[in-house]
Amino acid sequence: MRQNPERRAALLDAAIEVLAREGARGLTFRAVDAEAGVPTGTASNYFANRDALLTQIGGRFYERLRPDAAVVADTLAGPRDRAKLTEVMRATVGRVADFRSGFLALLELRLEATRRPELREVLTRHIRADLDANTAAHTTSGLPGDTTTVVGLWLALNWLVAERLTLPDLFTTEDTDRLVADLVDRLTTTAPGGASAD
Repeated sequence: MRQNPERRAALLDAAIEVLAREGARGLTFRAVDAEAGVPTGTASNYFANRDALLTQIGGRFYERLRPDAAVVADTLAGPRDRAKLTEVMRATVGRVADFRSGFLALLELRLEATRRPELREVLTRHIRADLDANTAAHTTSGLPGDTTTVVGLWLALNWLVAERLTLPDLFTTEDTDRLVADLVDRLTTTAPGGASAD
């Protein structure tokens, strides 16, 4: 297998686009090569088979979605209250939704994972790592809420992004902003035992 990391990343980016547009059935090496604008046979030099390609797409999605240092620093700037958490969650929804093809490809991968145990294991590992990293970052940030808050926001906002990308007329941008604020408010109003989460 070829080892040029930039070419591998470009092929995976092309595979994300194909998967989002054509679904799992349309994800072929030929389609990836065409999307990447490389000679036919290039993708097959980088991935042993279609399963190997599928399992690496999920990892590439998380690489591309990872916020840069400036975004992380902005998260930690200023007061760490509900308003800040709402701002951070709105930005997160925006960042994920802006990578439309990546999120749609991830939805396709999740469906494929119900039939492919190896893909399910890879996705579970990547998504667990993402959730754990988000939980750890939140816990150390001083923002309101606890682990349950993070998991609740993660679940709700992922589905909100899915609605925004698959049924864009269901919620307006204003609806989305309001829903994010309401979710933050409800999930941080009380901590376990009834104490205020602020």
